[in-house]
Amino acid sequence: MELRHVRYFLALAEECHFGRAAQRLHVAQSALSQQIKQLEQGLGTTLFQRSTRHVELTEAGRQLVGYARSILAEVERAQQQMTQLATGLAGRVSIGFVGTATYDILPRIARTVRAQLPGISLELRGELLNPELVDGLLGGTYDLALLRTGTPMDAALTVTPLRSERLMAVLPTGHPLAGRDEIALAALADEPFVVHPSRDRSSMHGRVLAACARAGFRPSTLIEVGETATLVVLVAAGNAVALVPESLRSLRLDGVTYLPLTETETVDLALARRAGHNAPATEQVAALVESCVGP
Repeated sequence: MELRHVRYFLALAEECHFGRAAQRLHVAQSALSQQIKQLEQGLGTTLFQRSTRHVELTEAGRQLVGYARSILAEVERAQQQMTQLATGLAGRVSIGFVGTATYDILPRIARTVRAQLPGISLELRGELLNPELVDGLLGGTYDLALLRTGTPMDAALTVTPLRSERLMAVLPTGHPLAGRDEIALAALADEPFVVHPSRDRSSMHGRVLAACARAGFRPSTLIEVGETATLVVLVAAGNAVALVPESLRSLRLDGVTYLPLTETETVDLALARRAGHNAPATEQVAALVESCVGP
């Protein structure tokens, strides 16, 4: 039984008239009759009772109608799915997020993709460090990654700048300076700092120390943590202060105050993917990320 047999059979079953069914199929009546005979021979049963004036389904024919409709519906669904995959309107896309982009940008991307590309299934993972993201892209764990620039990138990756963000100070709410509208970074010279990991595990570590150096000091105490949420929690506990990108204000936590710096210190956010050919769904999501996260 071939697909054309199913189509021809269902047209005749619904019309119960060879002439009308042939016209509906845009084939000659003799061709339709031949195809129905082939189908009956292949199945080893009669599907229609025929007379000069009347065509009627047999019991076997009535049973086959349900199968035929299901088969054609599945074929149509498969065709639609393949078309959507080819045009990037369906598929699965995995995205990794650097820690400081997790709380503001991850939910925004999830909402945008769900609204504009409902056929795409997203796999999202946040609170990652740059080396994890790069390794994940190269190894195929992630299709896209939002990461911080400033460290050398593998030549096998394409990196698209998204935006620059100002750094802000994060202080415990009870800190004597927390009531200010803004703060000079030098005012925090004697404070312990919570920072992301050193030794090239996080680009934020170097950015924070460079900003402090430009303000004329190096923090005497550095507390390294791997997750941005933990960094802010330690500030809320009154243990230290920190510098974070402005977008992290979306991580609302009791016990912390975000203050703009009088200096202009920025960090850059970029979208990375494997260079060369990517699945259409990946490119569609990448375009949405660029439009909703860009400057």
